[in-house]
Amino acid sequence: MTERILAFAPAAARVAPWRAYLRLCKPKVVALLVFTAQVAMLLAAPPGAPPAATILAASLGLTLAAASAAAFNHVADREIDALMRRTRARPLPSGILTWRQATAFACLIGAAGIAILWFLVNPLTALLCLVGMIGYAVVYTRWLKWIGPQNIVLGGAAGAVPALVGWSAVAGRIDAPALALFLIVLVWTPPHFWSLAIARRDEYAAAKAPMLPTVRGVACAKRYILGYTLALFPVSLLPGAAGIAGPLYLAGAVLLSGSFVFRAARLRRSAQDRDAMALFRYSITYLSALFALLLLDHYLGL
Repeated sequence: MTERILAFAPAAARVAPWRAYLRLCKPKVVALLVFTAQVAMLLAAPPGAPPAATILAASLGLTLAAASAAAFNHVADREIDALMRRTRARPLPSGILTWRQATAFACLIGAAGIAILWFLVNPLTALLCLVGMIGYAVVYTRWLKWIGPQNIVLGGAAGAVPALVGWSAVAGRIDAPALALFLIVLVWTPPHFWSLAIARRDEYAAAKAPMLPTVRGVACAKRYILGYTLALFPVSLLPGAAGIAGPLYLAGAVLLSGSFVFRAARLRRSAQDRDAMALFRYSITYLSALFALLLLDHYLGL
């Protein structure tokens, strides 16, 4: 299969430019993961000046590790990526990079990221990050993705690990506030992903990936999306109960989560795929704004 995918690419095109390696890293996804971790770092920091050196080292290590996991995902999914319109132009199915080049790159930056976390931050943070890498690049990509339509519910834990990584980088342990942040990302992941899966269901069906909209139908997926956004509403308020958020955050969380529920309810009544993509885009705004509010609330001291 791989040979057939690469056959149409001219030999010169397989000499990869730096942009191809950057694309392997899924920079937009990694940026959101690192942002959630950085918020956790700043929330875990003691009063006064945050430990800038630790935050910088942890951010760099996590960035490299998350980019490595993304690159391994490209390698593992290279054959199904070639079957999907959304992904067939990626570096591997397009033939710009070979799987060996991508694997070597992923190993190099992954090892560098874990080493930075181990030696410049602390071993717990390095181990948590390693678990997240393996969880996404191996457990989810090679196994959970194929076990059935609830795959993303289980696989979402890997995307929630950066919140734990960020907290442990500064605190050196996992506390209740870190678990609250972890749960927010965990419960947020299914409606985020299923919205995209509804809009791209034909492509997932062509790749024979058992995503919820292709296995159980679009109507079922919309019900699950609404259910998870309803569950996310109280979960988004957990930082207040954990003592790391005040009235500003709680008011913002109510508005943001209420809007998420409203949009999910509207999607359930809609027959337009563009509404699914609109919810997918809002979900990214939602998580970014929620964590930004945590930071704002923390520094305003309300």
